[in-house]
Amino acid sequence: MSNPQQLRYSKEHEWLSPATDGVATVGITAHAAGALGDVVYVELPELGSTVTAGETCGELESTKSVSDLYSPVTGEITEVNQDAVDDPSLVNSAPFEGGWLFKVRLDADAGEPADLLSADEYAAFTGA
Repeated sequence: MSNPQQLRYSKEHEWLSPATDGVATVGITAHAAGALGDVVYVELPELGSTVTAGETCGELESTKSVSDLYSPVTGEITEVNQDAVDDPSLVNSAPFEGGWLFKVRLDADAGEPADLLSADEYAAFTGA
């Protein structure tokens, strides 16, 4: 599965959509979902909580392991994907669509982290 060109990617394997009205969507990449194996549990940040770029904000549990979820940006959680919580397999089957994880209102003072990668840079980073 190729990485959508319009997204930005973190080295922790999260993706970030372009912001609409200051709100961006976050999920994990197909590469990460494949490495995790079958995701069986998703723990997301609380609605209204603040996340910080590069810090853990949740957890993904698979049949293989438990992995931390990192926020690629700083801001306030405006929505969580309850469908992914109720059916964690969405993270594997549709990581860039129905398996998104949360939406975050970007902290205008923080700006976009400089270390986010383009789709091509992420592909090179992962050896895809």
